[in-house]
Amino acid sequence: MVARTVSEVLPTEQKLEGGGFPVRRPFPIAGMSHIDPFLLLDEMGPVDWAPGAAIGAPEHPHRGFETVTYVLQGEMEHADSAGNSGKLSAGDVQWMTAGRGIIHSELPSEEFLRTGGVMHGFQIWVNLPAKDKMMAPRYQDIQSSEIPEVVSDDGLVKARVIAGECMGVSAVIDTMIPISYIHFSLQPRGEICQEIPSGQNCLLYCFAGAISVGSGGSGSGGAAEQVEVGDGQLAVMGDGDSVEISHFDGDVAEVLLLAGEPTGEPVARYGPFVMNTQREIMQAINDFQNGTLVA
Repeated sequence: MVARTVSEVLPTEQKLEGGGFPVRRPFPIAGMSHIDPFLLLDEMGPVDWAPGAAIGAPEHPHRGFETVTYVLQGEMEHADSAGNSGKLSAGDVQWMTAGRGIIHSELPSEEFLRTGGVMHGFQIWVNLPAKDKMMAPRYQDIQSSEIPEVVSDDGLVKARVIAGECMGVSAVIDTMIPISYIHFSLQPRGEICQEIPSGQNCLLYCFAGAISVGSGGSGSGGAAEQVEVGDGQLAVMGDGDSVEISHFDGDVAEVLLLAGEPTGEPVARYGPFVMNTQREIMQAINDFQNGTLVA
């Protein structure tokens, strides 16, 4: 296998989203609109909300892409124009394919709003190929107990397999294009070599502790090509067919691995709409304004 090396390490910017909740965002930012097929990566919180203070994202439209919400702490309620609704608790995932159009809301649950507490999670946006942008909306709500987990033989690396495959375990979520979305937890001296097909774009986002990325672990015979990635940093990986991640000391390191097959198509975006041309964006805006965005 050819181990990928780090092409670039991006910091996060602090932003306010939805009704005003804070996020850490490595992209999109000025000069980095997207990393095909990923359009956005937000770490929501962690925020310790006082009783009655928690906020979320009231009703808003989407067309042309997918939103993926992964809750680590807290509790959210969602509802959409297709009649879907439910609750996301710690460890749960919502994979929503907006397709031709959907209107939805993501808000703290009534219980969480009443009691307050820590809210922490992630949202990513995944682009859809042109042929699928106007498909019927699709919705997958996966409870934490349904998400496969696997632990390395030495017990030092745990993986939650949201999409794709890791250590012989496959995800239950169906994706429109080949996607890997894996949450790794590494104990000190933990190491993992994850296969990623050549040609896919690959990202590593560290959100606790620090990791070393690239060849140079115990099985590589050296550390010349390793790059340290710390809390709140995103490593953009070069091409190859594997990624090597290690964690040598300190507390547990937490990292998201995202990999996907690029669409290679033009991206036109305006707020909650992502299409291929500005004309299609204007059509989406018109459809929303005249009430025909959703079927």
